[in-house]
Amino acid sequence: MGGVVQMHFTTVDYVIFALLLVASTGIGLFHAFSGGRQRTTQEFLMADRSMSCLPVSLSLLATFQSAVAILGAPSEVYTFGTQYWFLGCSYFLGLLIPAHVFIPVFYRLRLSSAYEYLELRFNKTVRICGTVTFIFQMVIYMGVVLYAPALALNAVTGIDLWGAVLAMGLVCTLYTALGGLKAVIWTDVFQTVVMFAGQLAVIIVGANQAGGIAEVWRKATNGSRIAGLDLNPDPLERHTFWTLGVGGVFLMLALYGVNQAQVQRYLSSRSEKEAIMSCYIVFPCQQIVLCLGCMMGLVMFARYGEDSPLDKGFVKSNDQMVLYFVMDVFKDLPGLAGLFVACLFSGALSTISSAFNSLATVTMEDLIKPHFPNMTEAKATLLSKGLALVYGLVCLAMAYVASIMGSVLQAAFSIFGMVGGPLLGLFCLGLFFPWANSTGALVGLVAGLAMAFWIGIGSFLLRMSEANAMGALNTTNLPLFDNMTTAVMTPLVSATTAKPRPTGVEALYSLSYMWYSAHNSAVVVVVGLLVSLLTGPMKEKDLMPGTVFPVMGTLLFFLPERYREKLCCVTPLPNPHKAKETQTLPYQRAKKDGNKAAQCKEDTVTEDKETESDRAQTEQEDLEIRMALPSCQLTTHMVQETAL
Repeated sequence: MGGVVQMHFTTVDYVIFALLLVASTGIGLFHAFSGGRQRTTQEFLMADRSMSCLPVSLSLLATFQSAVAILGAPSEVYTFGTQYWFLGCSYFLGLLIPAHVFIPVFYRLRLSSAYEYLELRFNKTVRICGTVTFIFQMVIYMGVVLYAPALALNAVTGIDLWGAVLAMGLVCTLYTALGGLKAVIWTDVFQTVVMFAGQLAVIIVGANQAGGIAEVWRKATNGSRIAGLDLNPDPLERHTFWTLGVGGVFLMLALYGVNQAQVQRYLSSRSEKEAIMSCYIVFPCQQIVLCLGCMMGLVMFARYGEDSPLDKGFVKSNDQMVLYFVMDVFKDLPGLAGLFVACLFSGALSTISSAFNSLATVTMEDLIKPHFPNMTEAKATLLSKGLALVYGLVCLAMAYVASIMGSVLQAAFSIFGMVGGPLLGLFCLGLFFPWANSTGALVGLVAGLAMAFWIGIGSFLLRMSEANAMGALNTTNLPLFDNMTTAVMTPLVSATTAKPRPTGVEALYSLSYMWYSAHNSAVVVVVGLLVSLLTGPMKEKDLMPGTVFPVMGTLLFFLPERYREKLCCVTPLPNPHKAKETQTLPYQRAKKDGNKAAQCKEDTVTEDKETESDRAQTEQEDLEIRMALPSCQLTTHMVQETAL
């Protein structure tokens, strides 16, 4: 193995690992053969919009916490110190904005796919472009996220590489294709518990062996691993308070605001209030996960100090170093190494199962249903299950491709990150700027993607050439990936190496990867607005109600109303209590599509399937609104309803 030291699993470790797979499959089969038995697309893809906030929030967390992040965070803190901990500051706005901006808009439009919004706001071409971009992003990523941890595990423990990949891929495909979104969410809940247990076990045992938490902190302080507040505003610095606390907000928005895997979970909630609550619940959970990752890194430093297994040649990369540390800590404790590997693969399972389900949803809702509006519910459900199965097999194929890509594996991770920013920019353009038109949206998206790939690939080539020049290719590692957030593969260069400040285009290539999402989304918005103004901005009467968040109207409150009307800054979001508004939207959508008859027929069938209790609840809510309003406001309320 070229100097790599291998440690081996015991039978107990394998049993614990197998139990994870069996339990995950069992949850999937339970939901496949219970309840509605996944007979409708609403149940299979949207969990019947019946989920409460707790499982949804834990599922949001599990999707965010991939296997690569579990390996990456301790490695980062071990190498560079606790500066990364300041990423937690970005979670405040990174979750408040989705909770109070994105969720209200998406939920009140009763969407199934986030990209459906792009058609309501712009047109079908923009929707298809957004969908295809997302599919490209996820297909490349999901194979790598399955293969990378299996490769590290194989190098350190000798566990069969393709045995692990196939076991995980097939189990995940099975429960996703049979149990639908409900199975994915509940397996995420189980896998989140396993992830917490695995990381806690490492920290408790490792800290105990190092002499206690106080001793760990003392050694980390003496080793200059406890970082203070770095307020350096330089965007080329890899990690400062500004790159993590501000740049991180845009990473969070790309993930929690507009990514289909997360939006689908919001939309599966039984109410808008539950969806918003799930964002609030996931916030402290994320802080705990961040603390666990950082504490693992500090315990590693307390154990090895500056004399790391990587420097000794026991392992070849930083992600392997974390696994080596775990196997070292648990070498006399059979079963606990298996628990951590179960934790690691829980991260991988939760990520790829979310990818399968979200890909099946966007393919069905955005690419197939619009062309076959009269497809029966039974056929649509069967096709959705088939799509989840196909994407599962594609994931295994991509894992094989990742295995033969070698160092290009890094570029595959980068591609995932490059796409997140422009998609965020596209949604922000539609949500916050009422005068943006479809031409501006398309040109902006293309410009954003071009800029993202230019900087991303340029940065990758620059760092590879630097690594070659330094003879440091063997230090290339998997850096931090908070699952679906933007990141760039960066070989870790010794912190003591002084480099001259880059200038010109090299400065652009040297931009901190934490700013990528902000930079690329800003390009989409700026180019989109300029093109929209040149080609004729949208007028308020052309906008579909509920597709624009009235932030501009709030910011420009000081302007006279006639000017705000010209800037399309007057229309508020629909009131969530008015069910009639959400019922009219499918008809508006049908009119916009130009195939009103077919779409309205489908919507009528859907409405006929409403239960009597739902209708009674709607009538009761309307009655409560009427009773609560004074007579003068009641007249206005009735006029507004009539207008709708």
